[in-house]
Amino acid sequence: MGEGGVRRYPRLVAQTMTTGSGRAGDARSSRSAVADAPGSRSWQRAFGDLGQGWRQRPLWGYLGWQDIKQRYRRSVLGPLWISISMGVVATAMGILYGALFGEDITTFLPYVATGLLIWTFISGAILEGSEVFIANEGLIKFLPAPLSLHVYRLVWRQTLFFAHNLVIWGLLIIIFPQPLGWSLLLAVPAFAILVLNGAWIAVLAGIVATRFRDIPPIIASLTQLLFFMTPIVWRYDTLLENPAVAERARIAEINPVLHFVEILRQPMLGHEIVWRHWYVVGAITVVGCLAALVCLRNYRSRVAYWV
Repeated sequence: MGEGGVRRYPRLVAQTMTTGSGRAGDARSSRSAVADAPGSRSWQRAFGDLGQGWRQRPLWGYLGWQDIKQRYRRSVLGPLWISISMGVVATAMGILYGALFGEDITTFLPYVATGLLIWTFISGAILEGSEVFIANEGLIKFLPAPLSLHVYRLVWRQTLFFAHNLVIWGLLIIIFPQPLGWSLLLAVPAFAILVLNGAWIAVLAGIVATRFRDIPPIIASLTQLLFFMTPIVWRYDTLLENPAVAERARIAEINPVLHFVEILRQPMLGHEIVWRHWYVVGAITVVGCLAALVCLRNYRSRVAYWV
């Protein structure tokens, strides 16, 4: 007891008693912070995943390039085999189908080669996209990285393949000159649209395939069927010019891949631009991106448990 009957406490006890309310305030603020944090199924988490993956460009850029180098490790020609394989296949198929259909080789060979160039990118994005998370199971489980990183890596790798194969297109344009013009500049936004669609396909198909493992073989079978239904080794405009089959030929436009191929092949060969293909591709892109975002928002947190 102190003077005047006032109880005096040791300094440590007094500090503890006076700071008790502060600790209670900290606890309440921490609880409110947890309550305000976005849940696993939120648009903020979905867009945050995409943003974090994009900011890690050095990582997925390096990994994508290493994927190509690893595939041709200890090879004398290295990644040059990508262009050689494309050149051999395009030349063989162009000569074969050109003879079967009675086409002029000077125009048909660049047509087939350009179609194969675009198709290789599309099919690679579809096939590898359906297994993008399954193939990276170890990284997803043990590396705290956004899911979009694996998608960016896939799209970047397919872009590098496309760049290597672009050499064959350049050689054919030199050997068989085409009526190129200013419309060639449309090839840049057309390829950007292909890249965007490759990304949403990888997100959507990749998440669904981690839950249902029968999806990748189904997609592989459908992709093989789409090759023959898409005007890669046959001319769509030739069928339209034939009155006997012109009406039935328009059924081919039900195939969405046809429109994606045409928006890029037409400027690359100097053909007349048909804007109808761009409208269809734009609608598919918007719907596909929205579907992929919804899927990413709802199921991104479950991928690590499904793989």
